Amino acid sequence: MFIIKSGRFITTIASLVLLIACTQKKDTAVISENLENTSKYDPTWESLAKHQAVPEWLQDAKLGIYFHWGVYTVPAHHSEWYPFYMYREGHHHGPDVAKWHREKYGKDFNYHDFVPMFKAEKFDAKDWAKLFKASGAKFSGPVAQHHDGFAMWDSKVNPWNTVAKGPKKDITGLLAKEIKANGMKLITTFHHARNLQRNADNPEKWRAYDSHFAYHPDFATSSTDTVISKLYGNMSAKAFNTYWYAQLKEVIDQYSPDIIWFDSWLNAIPEQYRKEFAAYYLNEAKKKNQDVAIVIKQYDLPHNMAMLDIEQGGKRDLSESPWMTDVTISRGSWSYTDNLKYKDAALVLRNMIDVWSKNGTVLLNVSPTKEGIIPKEQRDVLLEIGGWMSKYGEAVYNTRPFIKYGFGTSKAGAGHFGGQSATVQYSADDVRFTMSKDKKALYMFFLGAPEKGRVLDLKSFGLHRYPTPSPIKNITVLGTNTPVKFEQTENELLLTIPDTDMNEIATIFKMELE
Repeated sequence: MFIIKSGRFITTIASLVLLIACTQKKDTAVISENLENTSKYDPTWESLAKHQAVPEWLQDAKLGIYFHWGVYTVPAHHSEWYPFYMYREGHHHGPDVAKWHREKYGKDFNYHDFVPMFKAEKFDAKDWAKLFKASGAKFSGPVAQHHDGFAMWDSKVNPWNTVAKGPKKDITGLLAKEIKANGMKLITTFHHARNLQRNADNPEKWRAYDSHFAYHPDFATSSTDTVISKLYGNMSAKAFNTYWYAQLKEVIDQYSPDIIWFDSWLNAIPEQYRKEFAAYYLNEAKKKNQDVAIVIKQYDLPHNMAMLDIEQGGKRDLSESPWMTDVTISRGSWSYTDNLKYKDAALVLRNMIDVWSKNGTVLLNVSPTKEGIIPKEQRDVLLEIGGWMSKYGEAVYNTRPFIKYGFGTSKAGAGHFGGQSATVQYSADDVRFTMSKDKKALYMFFLGAPEKGRVLDLKSFGLHRYPTPSPIKNITVLGTNTPVKFEQTENELLLTIPDTDMNEIATIFKMELE
C-alpha cells in the first residue's frame, strides 16, 4: 500500500493542477483573441473578399425605395443635375439651364444661395416611412448626398448639412428611426465622388465632365472660403479624399445603414480609400451583428464583395449572382421638377417582375418637392404597387430564380447604362418565373391578363427540357385558388387558362410541387 506521509505532496499536486488550469485558460484566451482578429476585415481585397456580397435578407427583399431630394429641388427645373449645367453654358443642356437660371435668379445668384430656400417644412418622416412600407418595400432611405456636396444628415464634417442649414432638421436621422420602426432596413446612397474640383489647375478642362461644378475664377465654385469651398469641392485631392471618407464614417457611426449604395465615379476615389471605407463599414457591421451590403456601379469595387447595380435597366438573361437595378417612377428627371411625368404602376411592376425573374432586386426612386411633399401621382403609383404586392407577394418575396427566367414576344431595347431598358412594354404573351426557396412552388407570371380558355403549349416544360425539381402536384391561379387544368408529358406542359378573374397588371399561376 502507498501511503502519503507529508502535506508537501498534496501542495505540489494542487500547484500543478492550478498551473495547468491557468495555462489552459491563457491558451484559450489567446485562441479566442486570434479568432477575433481573424474575423476582422483588413483593407485589402483579399480580406474584403471574405464578405458575403449579398446577404440572404437582401436576396429575399426584392424591393426598396429611395428618393432624390435636396437643394436641387428648389429651382425644380431640368433635373437633379441643375447645379452641373447652371455653370456650363457651352455644355449639352447648359445653354438652356444657364439662361433660365440667369433670367429667373440673376447672374450673381449661385448654387449655395438656394440652400436657405430648401426648408423641407412639410417633411413628415412617419408618413414617408408608412408610405414606403405600404408600397411593399423591405428597405428604404435617402440619397444621403448627391453630386452637389450637400449632406442630408446631421454632420460635423460637412458644414453644408440639413441641420446646420436649410431645413434645420436631421432628415436621415428622423427617417432612419421611422424606417426601422416599420420593420424595414435602411439604405443610404452616396453620389459625392464627383464633387471634387479636379481641374482647377487646367483652364482647358474647367468645364470637364469629371467634376460636378465647373471651375472658373469668376464663379463661386472657385471660392477658397473655408466653408463655401467645401460645397463646391474646391480643395486638394488629398483633402477631398479624406473628406469623402470622413462623411461615410459619420453616417455609419450615427445611423448604421444596412446598405451603402454608390453611384458611378466611385472609381475616381483612390483605391486605398475605397478599401479603408469597406473595411471600416464591414467591421462596424460585425460589431453590431448586421448583415450589410455595399452596392456599386460597373467595376468600382470587386464583385466578389459588392453587389452590382445597373441603372435604369436590367440584365437580358438570368444571372447566377444577385444584382440590383435603380429605376425611377418618373420619366426624365430623378428629382422633382415642374411638369414631371410619371410611369403607370403596370409599366413599373411588369419591368420589376422581369428583374426578379433574373435574380435581381429593384431600388425604386421617388421625387419629393422642395417642401417635403411626395406628390399624389407618385403616391398613387406606390400604393397600387403595394396593393398588388400585398395580394401576390408570396410569388416575389423570399423567392429565387428558376433555371429559366421566362419567355415571350416583347422586344427589350437597350438601357442607357448597359443591359436592357427599364420601360419594356410587356403583355400577357410574356411569361416570367420565380421559385420558392424550398423549391416546393414555382410561380408563373403572365405580364397581363391571359385569354380565358386558351390552351398554352409550354414545350420548355417538357420533362427532358426544363423540368421542375419535383413533379407538379397541382396548379392554381394565385389569389383566387382557381384550379388550372394541365397535362405534362415528355415533350410539353399543356395549360388551359381557366374562366376566372385575372389581374390586368400580372396574373400568377402557382405550381405546387411534390
